[in-house]
Amino acid sequence: MSESIKAIRATVVIGALTVDAFMLPDGSYRMSQIQASESVGLSGRNVFDFLRSNALKTLLGEGYTDSVFEPEQIEIESEGDKRGQSRFNSLPLEIVGAYWLWQSYRGNKKALSLCMALIIESLERRFDDAFGVVITEQERNRRLSQRNSQLERDLVVLGEGFALDDEIRRERDYFETLLKQNGIEPYELPPKSDKI
Repeated sequence: MSESIKAIRATVVIGALTVDAFMLPDGSYRMSQIQASESVGLSGRNVFDFLRSNALKTLLGEGYTDSVFEPEQIEIESEGDKRGQSRFNSLPLEIVGAYWLWQSYRGNKKALSLCMALIIESLERRFDDAFGVVITEQERNRRLSQRNSQLERDLVVLGEGFALDDEIRRERDYFETLLKQNGIEPYELPPKSDKI
């Protein structure tokens, strides 16, 4: 039987979101499958399905195209006096990112606002570095949280506008079907009449 890999746990704050972060002995980082999905309001089963989909292979390309990715079961090093070891299904950060990106592409507003906020923060960090601007992590998290909340509010308003368009389309499609069922072609000119 192979020796299990043990990870060290830490807490990472991403704006208003707090997740458990794990570091493996080789220095690589992992996140749990459950937290990856719960961060965007979905169940762990959703990540499981994503890992078996062509979407993951399309997003990550080389190295992920030959086989289905299986989350690795990782043991968490015991912390202080806590008894027993807990395990979790680990996902590398590139898979967590691909999953959140895929969810945003599929219309998950929580995932979209999270991805947008993280992209903006990443760009700000690089620009801050280029200009020698120093900002505390607390300030970055405050900004990220504020930006994420604003994006979520904007998406709700935007979504309501799209919902209205969807309702109009459904109504149009219903009446078009009704006309066709009664022998009327909705986009044809009416027949010529002798009466004027």
